[in-house]
Amino acid sequence: MKALRLCLVFIVICGLIYPLATTGVAQVLFPKQANGSLIKKDKKIIGSKWIGQNFSSANYFHGRVSSIKNDASASGSLNLAASNPALKKRVEASIAQLMKDNSTMDRTNIPADLVTNSGSGLDPDISVASAKLQVARVAKANHLEVATVSKLVADCTASRSLGIFGEPRVNVLQLNLALSKLHD
Repeated sequence: MKALRLCLVFIVICGLIYPLATTGVAQVLFPKQANGSLIKKDKKIIGSKWIGQNFSSANYFHGRVSSIKNDASASGSLNLAASNPALKKRVEASIAQLMKDNSTMDRTNIPADLVTNSGSGLDPDISVASAKLQVARVAKANHLEVATVSKLVADCTASRSLGIFGEPRVNVLQLNLALSKLHD
């Protein structure tokens, strides 16, 4: 009977009190992050800062390849080895699509992040090189000057975390939202 009571006490503490307390503290101290860092446009949720989205229109910057179609309910990747023929076939298909979409692109300078998955399949960021590679296409599709679109990329570029971790990167959703504001 003691064991059963102790079990119930720990269920209440660990399964009810602790989660409610941590959720409450998070809502008070970090409400935006606790609610998924959601991005809204015209009071409508259009995405999250932390989850990539699939943009396929020539008018927008494209993000990383995602084997899970950026479905946040099932993060993951194909985990194919570099020697796997299926990976090579998928990368070649991605390169062919990039070459088709970006007629001014040089095949030898394609950044790896445009043709490979991230570990989660949800990465919202691309490298600065990947964004710059798409500038000509996006400028042409939107009837904008290349310099204007290049400035948007520069304005949306995030630096290394704490100045030393990672690489400079561009959040595709935020960049595309900034691009949309030029038309509003």
